[in-house]
Amino acid sequence: MTRPTSRDVAGAAGVSQATVSLVLGGKWQGRVSPATAERVRAAAGTLGYRPNLAARNLRLGRTRTALLVVPALTNEFFARVYTGAADLAAAHGFGVVLYPSPDGVGPARDPFASAGAALDGVIASSMAAGAVGELRGAGLPLVMLDSDPADTSSGAAAHVNLDIADGMRQVTDHLLALGHRRFLHLASGVPSWTFDVRAAALADALRGAHVTTARSAHDVHEASRAALTALTLSGPRPTAVVCDDDILAAGACKALRRLGLRVPDDVSVTGFDDLALATAVEPELTTVRLPAERIGERGMAALLAVLADERPDPAVLPVSLVARASTAPPPPS
Repeated sequence: MTRPTSRDVAGAAGVSQATVSLVLGGKWQGRVSPATAERVRAAAGTLGYRPNLAARNLRLGRTRTALLVVPALTNEFFARVYTGAADLAAAHGFGVVLYPSPDGVGPARDPFASAGAALDGVIASSMAAGAVGELRGAGLPLVMLDSDPADTSSGAAAHVNLDIADGMRQVTDHLLALGHRRFLHLASGVPSWTFDVRAAALADALRGAHVTTARSAHDVHEASRAALTALTLSGPRPTAVVCDDDILAAGACKALRRLGLRVPDDVSVTGFDDLALATAVEPELTTVRLPAERIGERGMAALLAVLADERPDPAVLPVSLVARASTAPPPPS
């Protein structure tokens, strides 16, 4: 049976071979419409097309395997990052191994006898730069996702980030427009660049407003306890609770119910990430949607570019506020 070519895919999708190369190389954003990109992927899948990596002069090792290091396997966000990375990897004849390093602060141990012999590269999602030192020491190219681009200690060849600061600005703009002026920030207790960015953006946006901060582990019950303590402090009660993620927001909602308060009639609550949990709670959460699959895809594309001796462009992906029923104007004073 004749192996399908990029020309076959182009003909089936009704596009040029250059468009096929852009889409399957993960470089289509801003150049090709999402509908066209999906048509190219569908045609490639139907034909069973796999790019000829040798012809593209990729600097591959022996395994065509990448390692994706994440802080946790229980968080849906990282499952979606993996899906985006693995889908693009598969289109290029690569596999992706998923490996957790607790809380993203590491250190991430070498999961193989020798990572350098077992892998061609590493993608680290939401990890501290110092947490991947051992893997970086194996001499593997590294792409960092959702991490500090100014931190050069990881030796990363590329960074792909989400516009986290803008996401928090969208949250605060939404709440300020509703009339809120007293806030509780239920912050992550995990030391991480992404949460530092959220805190800094919130503090900048709410300068002049009354803001109390409480910290919690990423656990609904721990978040409920932290919120309960903060909400029962003396002084005026916050009218809005801004949470660093949806898990913390679910905990805040539990705490408010224990106090006999209604969301959003008495207190508004916002999350971050737009996990499935955001629409499982009642009322459904106002939150920030992060394109998790896309950041995984762009991370894999950046790694493939590095392996091809190309210089990937740094990327910052936009995020969007999803306003739902957990936010409303504050009650009358």
